[in-house]
Amino acid sequence: MDERRFLQNRVILITGASGFTGGHACRYFATEMGMHVAALVRKEVNLPAIDGVHYYSCDLHDGQQLRAVVKEIAPDYVLHLGGRNSVSESWEIPLTYMESNVMSTLYLLDALRSFPSCRILIVGSRLSFQLSTSSYRSPHPYSLSKSLQKIVSCSWKELFGQSIILAEPSNLIGPGPSTGLCSLMGKRIVQVEQGGTREPFLISSRSDRRDFLDVRDAVQAYGILLSNGLSGEVYPICSGTERSLEEMTKMMLTIAGSDLAVLWGEDDPHLSESKSTPIRAEFIEHLGWKARISSQVSLTDIIYYFRAMKGEVS
Repeated sequence: MDERRFLQNRVILITGASGFTGGHACRYFATEMGMHVAALVRKEVNLPAIDGVHYYSCDLHDGQQLRAVVKEIAPDYVLHLGGRNSVSESWEIPLTYMESNVMSTLYLLDALRSFPSCRILIVGSRLSFQLSTSSYRSPHPYSLSKSLQKIVSCSWKELFGQSIILAEPSNLIGPGPSTGLCSLMGKRIVQVEQGGTREPFLISSRSDRRDFLDVRDAVQAYGILLSNGLSGEVYPICSGTERSLEEMTKMMLTIAGSDLAVLWGEDDPHLSESKSTPIRAEFIEHLGWKARISSQVSLTDIIYYFRAMKGEVS
């Protein structure tokens, strides 16, 4: 792979390394790309041992501590995944979302000013508004926080000349400890198989359509952007196909052979995600990337993941 030629034996700092995407990213960049991975986490507890990955405990809101850790690591590349990403939770603690998604990004970028050659990839969200629009109206605090993250990242690049690239992934699914809809449903299916509660699983809307992308495809895209992406560009990362929540639910139940009852709710503007028109990841496709893992494979792997946990699923 062309990006391996650029990335092998280089040092990459990954924030949010203990999260869903972070775990996949650490494995990919260490084992597939042959990089030295400095994984930033809040607490070094119950973390998987991965060859080539060294964990650092660091609070992204502590500018002084972050500068010291960054100086010790001296990264060639940075993948910023740290932050919060729940639409419903953002309504409860909006200021925390501003701190986690906006201020932590600024503290990180400021700490990296001492490494002007470092290439930085900020992972945002397709739920942020577009910078070219004249009316900045966010449907929820999460969208606002990711929109502000994009604004400050692009502005910081212009102000201080750092190499900053932005990625905006769609809804990521796949095996691992995710709090996304597909993972929550997969976990409930396995709980029922193990004799757990048979209460109906609540889903907000039958008709809500989203672009679902496997997290492993997204991580591969991040590698391509770190090696070949253009500084200052915003790259959508998506499959290009939208599916309704009802379609995904039926697919997962069929794959698992489950009779889990589903209770469909009415659309709630405070809980539903913002509506977006389908978009293709044309910019990054020109760099040689495309989504390869089907939704069927992603959902199957989610079921296998939770079944492999056996009694650990509570």
